[in-house]
Amino acid sequence: MRLTRYTDYALRTLIYLGLNESRVSSIAEIARAYGISESHLTKVVHQLGRIGLVQTTRGRGGGLRLARPAAEIVVGAVVRQTEEDLALVECFANGACAITPSCRLRKALGEALAAFLAVLDRYTLADLLAEGAAPDLAFLLGLPAPGVIAPPTVEATVPVPPARGR
Repeated sequence: MRLTRYTDYALRTLIYLGLNESRVSSIAEIARAYGISESHLTKVVHQLGRIGLVQTTRGRGGGLRLARPAAEIVVGAVVRQTEEDLALVECFANGACAITPSCRLRKALGEALAAFLAVLDRYTLADLLAEGAAPDLAFLLGLPAPGVIAPPTVEATVPVPPARGR
């Protein structure tokens, strides 16, 4: 089974926000950290907001943050909500296969899919960020270590030449 890029981006966004709980994040900074498409990520974030996993605030000082604690975000549920089609084979979707009435493959694949999702259901976002993983993940994404509040960014200023007298 292969998850779509959409689900991958959703999970990565949640990981980023879980690591960066002390402040709001922007779609642009998440896209930059992962080297992914900002426009595609915008669609993902929109759905994460609609399903109640991400809180979005517009305007100056706005951004994204987790809408609920990481321990309440179940990975299997995220996969179910972001994967458009979990039909592993054609007969899962519409039963169009000629051997469907006698096929045992459908049952085996159904069990495999159920087992895959059952394993993901045992993990929460908090589990993915637990123990030694969080500092390493934060470092790789250019974030401060968890529990450390990042200093405000200081933007470079261009010196203004002194006004000339007339």
